[in-house]
Amino acid sequence: MSDAAQGTSDLTGAGALTRFVLRRDRVRILVWVMAIGVLVVSTAASVKGLYPTQADLDEAAAASHDNAAALIFNGPDQALDTMGGQIAFQVASFGLIMVGLMNLFMVGRSTRAEEESGRMEMLRALPVGRHAPAAAALVVATLMNVTVGALVALGLLSQDLPTQGSIVMGVGFCAMGLVFSGITLVAAQVTENTRVVYGVTGAVLGAAFVLRAAGDVGDGTLSWLSPIGWQQKMRPYAGESWWPLLLSLAATAGLVAVSVVLAGRRDVGSGLVAPRPGPPTASGWLGRPVGLALRIQRGSLIAWGAGLLLTGVSYGSVANDIEEFVNDNDTVGDIIARSDGGSLVDSFLATSLLMIALIGSGYTISSVLRLRSEETAERAEPVLVTRVARSRWVASHLAMALAGSAIVMVLAGFGLGLTYGIASHDLGQAVRVTAAALAYVPAMWVLAGVALGLFGLFPRAVSAAWGVLAACFVVGLFGDLFNLPTWVEDLSPFGHIPEVPGGDFTLVPVVVVLAVAAALLATGFAGFQRRDVG
Repeated sequence: MSDAAQGTSDLTGAGALTRFVLRRDRVRILVWVMAIGVLVVSTAASVKGLYPTQADLDEAAAASHDNAAALIFNGPDQALDTMGGQIAFQVASFGLIMVGLMNLFMVGRSTRAEEESGRMEMLRALPVGRHAPAAAALVVATLMNVTVGALVALGLLSQDLPTQGSIVMGVGFCAMGLVFSGITLVAAQVTENTRVVYGVTGAVLGAAFVLRAAGDVGDGTLSWLSPIGWQQKMRPYAGESWWPLLLSLAATAGLVAVSVVLAGRRDVGSGLVAPRPGPPTASGWLGRPVGLALRIQRGSLIAWGAGLLLTGVSYGSVANDIEEFVNDNDTVGDIIARSDGGSLVDSFLATSLLMIALIGSGYTISSVLRLRSEETAERAEPVLVTRVARSRWVASHLAMALAGSAIVMVLAGFGLGLTYGIASHDLGQAVRVTAAALAYVPAMWVLAGVALGLFGLFPRAVSAAWGVLAACFVVGLFGDLFNLPTWVEDLSPFGHIPEVPGGDFTLVPVVVVLAVAAALLATGFAGFQRRDVG
């Protein structure tokens, strides 16, 4: 029945849906905005402590000037001899990536994920307008971006930084987030699969980072093609410029308009690009649970593998330059110099592998949580009413998570080691770094155990696994910088993995981490055996 026949407009019900999303995702929303705000403010406070005098700032600025590794990681060289400029340099790049991810997951969850689950179709049977769900998602994302921007600005002002620069910084974070909410809205119109939406938007975010990095080490032209670059072109604390904000606002308006047009050209639940029809008969392999799990998850595995391979390649390409940069940059040095007795390059490679393993844990968790998606989409029951046992069905998807974690780490380690080996004229580094990458896999399996444990015991709380990953990020990358207590750092499984390459590999802590992973996985298996499906 058409909206006109139902007596509704395209936006009827948008207000009620907005309130529903705010109530349903209130914890998720709070975690995202507070995590980004705390990250920016705590990093600003740490940078102030590292550079207490003008001489320290001058030294740091000289170290970063024309340093390709510094510009790739952090952004353009803008007023680095000032406290505000140095803080913007240290925090903006990573913080903006988090803002992009926040919008990717929030908008994707409220739009395509709802359609994929079939809940949107039931909702549209009520007096709800065609564009109301997307409008609600956009309003919630906008509120989150405004809140993040306000927290960033107020937090930087609390560090006694200049008012205009702090406001520009906060507004830039908000504007970049709006652009990626629009990109996710457009992606949600194109495909029927939520993970493809995440993959496409994540690829755009990665491309934005690469364009910004390439522009900053070049003449700056490519940076104008990146939403991340637009924020940094506003030059917080470096002679603020407001007009690049218009680029973000215009892009957001254009993307939202495109999404509205595209939404009018498809049915609820479908995408503009229809999936290819399958063969008339399925192979015998698909009749087995593990074959079906591989078919369902292979696209995600390929996307994550390709993304982490490129990440490894990008890190490896700057490894040879890192020693010069780290020697004169205390902030990055505090993050990278983790190994005792190893070279700075090996410490950088170990930190890069840790970061890649943390990112790759996103695949691990999403792969395990596919079980919950299959259950809520009511695709699990038709499988479980056959002769397939529950444990066998769970094990099939878990095998994808565990084996996939190792595969993505091998690809990332190979890319990291190969590019570093080419730069250092030692191709043996490809084998050494690839082997080191596998050392981080047991920690990723612990997160798989956390996700499976939540699925088995508390299926409505499976999203908490992402919160555990976020905590591991903070502890693993900033634990030393923030002087976190040792017992807090010990809570992260990644903190017990030997820092390789460079450090001494000891087997005992790895075995303990594997035992913890096994216990969590067994708990998840046992929990799922004892609860109802659905």
